Formats: sequence, structure tokens, C-alpha cells
Amino acid sequence: MTSARPSTRFGRLARAAENFARSWNTVGMQMAFYTRTLAEIRNAFIHYKLEVVRLVAQMSLGTGAMAVIGGTVVIIGFLTLSAGAIIAVQGYNSLAGIGVEALTGFISVYANVRIIAPVVAGIGLAATIGAGATAQLGAMRISEEIDALEVMGIRSIAYLASTRVAAGVFVVIPLYCIAVIASFFAARIGTTFGYGQSTGVYDHYFNTFLRSTDLIWSFFQAVVIGIVVMLVHTYYGFTASGGPVGVGEAVGRAVRTSLIAAAFVSVIITLSVYGQSGNFDLSG
Repeated sequence: MTSARPSTRFGRLARAAENFARSWNTVGMQMAFYTRTLAEIRNAFIHYKLEVVRLVAQMSLGTGAMAVIGGTVVIIGFLTLSAGAIIAVQGYNSLAGIGVEALTGFISVYANVRIIAPVVAGIGLAATIGAGATAQLGAMRISEEIDALEVMGIRSIAYLASTRVAAGVFVVIPLYCIAVIASFFAARIGTTFGYGQSTGVYDHYFNTFLRSTDLIWSFFQAVVIGIVVMLVHTYYGFTASGGPVGVGEAVGRAVRTSLIAAAFVSVIITLSVYGQSGNFDLSG
């Protein structure tokens, strides 16, 4: 058995180094695109206000068949209703096993505000609005519509990417509010009507641990997740290539990357705000 020749080993090292450098170049191009997109938001509001309004209407209520069922708003509502119902089922049963099922209201506040509402809003934004934005921009890229806009002197990033990021931030605000209300409603109905817990007991622990500062930080978390999700999806759509197949691949990569980024942002903000202790005292 002969060992590999030096030229072969050097060739493998060169290819590995080239792949490593290419991956970091891709990261650098993404960061440059994100920075420019955020910087162009001012121009988007100045020159393309009507486009921002149109995108907000399209993202929130949808178009065509999506408008019949209410678009993304209804989808997020059903997602968080399911999540709140799971909190009622799992929380009540788990706490009943140790005799403290009265604390189900606390579990509802803790899980829904800090985790479920902002993360579900981000997931819904990525799976519906974000994926649609990537497909739209990718189709424009492969049909050379973006090049035509640049030839006409239109700021392509401001008109296509910055407007969508701004509209996504506007849309995530009502989405978050709907997510919080739906999750609270589902958890309360499931606990009081489904398991027969007294509404007074549930409301006591719910109101005791519900803090306005937690809601503010949760809202901030949802807005940051919305910005990150829209930045990722606009980048993959803006740089799509390879025809219709390439657009489909770009949508898949964008959804995967945005979901990972949303989870990462949620972890970072939660640890930064609440720390390891959770920033609450439970005693009695």
C-alpha cells in the first residue's frame, strides 16, 4: 500500500483552503448586503412609500386565495392557538403529577410570553411571508427584471429588499399581538373548561406572574426576529440563480437559515435579558 504523493496532498489542502475561503467570502457578501439593506430603509420610506404600503397589505392579509382566509394573520392565530392548547394539556398534567396544578397560569405566562409568542411569530413570518419574498425576488432575478430596474436608475436594493424588510417589521407587530392573545386564550380555555380548574385560581397566578417588562422584551424579541428573517429571505431571493430550480433551492435555503437564525436570536436575547435564573422568584 503506497502513501499519497505530496502533490496529491497539497492539492487536497489547496481545495480545502479554497472552500474555506469561499464560505467566508459568502458570509462577507451577506453581511454587506444586510448592512446596505438596513441603510437603504430611509430611502425606501422617502421614495417608495406606496410600495411599502402595498407590501404591508399583501403580507398581512394576503392576495388571491390567501385573502379569503385572512392570510398570514389567521395562520399565525391558528399556530399559537395550538401552542397555547399544548401548554394547557402538558402544563396541567405535568404539574398535577406533583400536586401543584394551580400553577398552570404561571406556566402559561412564562412559556407564552418568553418563548412561544415571539418564536411562533418568527416561524410564521419565515414560512409564509419570507418564503414568498424569496420566490418573488428570485423570479425577478432569473427573468432579469432586477437588472432592468437598475438600468432604469431605480435603487434595486431599496425598492425590493429594504421595502420588504420594513413591511415585515410592520407586519410582525400585529402578528405578535395576535400570537400572544391567541396563546393566552387557548391556555386559559383549555385549563379552565377542559380540566375544570377554577378561573379564579388560574387568573390569580396568571396575573401575579404577568409583568409588563416581560411583554416589552418579548415584543422587542419578535421585532428583531422579524428583521433577521426578512433580511435572510431577501438576500437569498436577490442572489438566486440557476433558473426555476435555483429559485426553489434558494427558498429552501432561506427558510432553513431563517429558522436557525430566529432560534439563535431568541436564545441570545432570552439569556441576555433573563439570565440563567429566569429573573423570577417562585416561593411559598
